[in-house]
Amino acid sequence: MNKLKIAIQKSGRLFEDSIKLLKDCGIFYNDGRDQLKVECETFPMEIYFLRNSDIPQYVEDGVVDIAIVGENLLIEKQKDIETVQKLGFSKCRVSLAVPKNVDTDDISFFQNRKIATSYPNTLRNFLQENGIQAEIHLISGSVEIAPNMGLADGICDIVSSGSTLFKNGLRETRTILKSEAVIAKNKNLSSEKEHLLEKFLFRVKAVLKAKNTKYILMNVPNDKIAQVSDILPVLKSPTVIPLADEGWSSIHSVIEEKRFWEVIDELKQAGAQDILIIPIDKMVI
Repeated sequence: MNKLKIAIQKSGRLFEDSIKLLKDCGIFYNDGRDQLKVECETFPMEIYFLRNSDIPQYVEDGVVDIAIVGENLLIEKQKDIETVQKLGFSKCRVSLAVPKNVDTDDISFFQNRKIATSYPNTLRNFLQENGIQAEIHLISGSVEIAPNMGLADGICDIVSSGSTLFKNGLRETRTILKSEAVIAKNKNLSSEKEHLLEKFLFRVKAVLKAKNTKYILMNVPNDKIAQVSDILPVLKSPTVIPLADEGWSSIHSVIEEKRFWEVIDELKQAGAQDILIIPIDKMVI
């Protein structure tokens, strides 16, 4: 039987979130120590634990079928592979940064200067698009120390919170691109592998939908049911259950978590009481 081969980062910021996603999708494996390949017990899948920078090449070559990888890496490596699903975690950005004593944010600062980076292709494309001539100094790690060592006038690097820049006396001036974890695939999958990928993506989408959605319950006077229902952004229509107290019902629905605080006052003013928000484990539409 064919198995879907997936690559994930063997260590680093993407590893734990990738493993959690697989487990949330009901995909489990024997956690052997220091294994580079494991077979899953509950889904026809093999997991390859690879060095992050090598993953795009393995996907393009067909050594693995799919991968969980950062968009920023795909853009930098410029491989002929396809992004099929954004995952919403490991969000970051690739940005330019300069020493704190530089008093301008204008990218013209970098004209004819040196920039240290681990993302030469991404940086080169940005500079060309903006008509900036600069010397790119490639560094594989610890890019932030380059200005302090006199190797560069500024840097282009991945940024999450910005704390590393601050600790090294730098400040962010321009975001080149925003990134998050994605699922990418080889463009030449067999029909059987495509079918397995569809089944996997079905699970992934159910998990992602549940993370952003909550189950909402509230007690509402019967004469306010229509008004409350109009406020709720629901899939089809809310569930209405009569209560023991005459003239009252319980309304059950779902709501995007980010929308809850937008509508809570409207719900209360419309007569809703005893409002409960409950996490959803999976959501199949």
